[in-house]
Amino acid sequence: MKDPDFFAPARAITAGEVASLTGATLANPDHADIVIDHVAAAFEGAAGALIFIDGKRNAHLLQNTSASAVLCPQDLVSLVPEGVAALSAGRAQAAFNTVARLLFPTAIRLGSVTGQTGISPRAAIADDAVLEEGVIVEAGAVIGAKAMIGRGTVIAPNAVIGEGTRIGRDGYVGPGASVQCAMIGDRVIIHAGVRIGQDGFGYLPGPKGLEKIPQIGRVVVQDDVEIGANTTVDRGALTDTIIGQGTKIDNLVQVAHNVKIGRSCVIAGHCGLSGSVTLGDFVMLGGRVGIADHIKIGSGAQLAASSGVMTDVPAGERWAGSPAQPMREAFRELAALRGLVDGKRRKKEERG
Repeated sequence: MKDPDFFAPARAITAGEVASLTGATLANPDHADIVIDHVAAAFEGAAGALIFIDGKRNAHLLQNTSASAVLCPQDLVSLVPEGVAALSAGRAQAAFNTVARLLFPTAIRLGSVTGQTGISPRAAIADDAVLEEGVIVEAGAVIGAKAMIGRGTVIAPNAVIGEGTRIGRDGYVGPGASVQCAMIGDRVIIHAGVRIGQDGFGYLPGPKGLEKIPQIGRVVVQDDVEIGANTTVDRGALTDTIIGQGTKIDNLVQVAHNVKIGRSCVIAGHCGLSGSVTLGDFVMLGGRVGIADHIKIGSGAQLAASSGVMTDVPAGERWAGSPAQPMREAFRELAALRGLVDGKRRKKEERG
């Protein structure tokens, strides 16, 4: 049995069309009619494939490639084998991505899991929920009272949309996800297993133990946000938890109550944002970054993977380490520690 192909190309494209689409320069005009019907990794390029090489480090992969076309920097064009269409581009990967998006649109626009084209009779939808024309609701989904869902949005199997929740147009709520106490914008992608709007982790010590603090805020997710599988976003206590326009959040991230995330931030997997953390615009967090409560991260700041952040980070700075500090200082301390260890090792070896 043939292995399944989960994404079929929507069309084919010629090398000449790639040049026109991406602004790349086709080295040999005679190759303009070479047909490309899929994209591939550089080491797997076969007939019909477009690959890219984005630097000299992988230039050796060009020597024996069987791909039909290559996007690469100008200084690597001479290494492309004869008969392979060479397209030079200043940003080869970006040009490659443009072509990939054209050939495989379903890989970036999630659709119905079951092939449902309307409202499944096996979905449970409150009588006073408002669904615009073109909404898809798949089997097992639950939509609560007074919920509102915009045109073109897909609610996948077994997803739960809570009472009064509003979801914009052309969005996606993945299988088994739950969304409550939330206002969701347009073109928002919520992957499988995401939890949005559950109460935040708030308790007050009392004579009988820990007393739960009411969490009466909301979650506000602005347009064009993507939230990865099994990520959790708690609703606010008194104010809202907010995720800004265009932000992309990886799988398995915890966003606590009252967190404010700016526009176009990138948050990698296993990050944890404690209560009332504030991120400016264009902040980048590497994997497993942990941020203590009430910390402010300035716009454009970058935090290296596994950073433990306990103090505010100024805008535009790059920090690393645990506790996190400016990256140069963190690396300087690491180098000093290694120097001490190496010095002790050498003395031990000299003593014999």
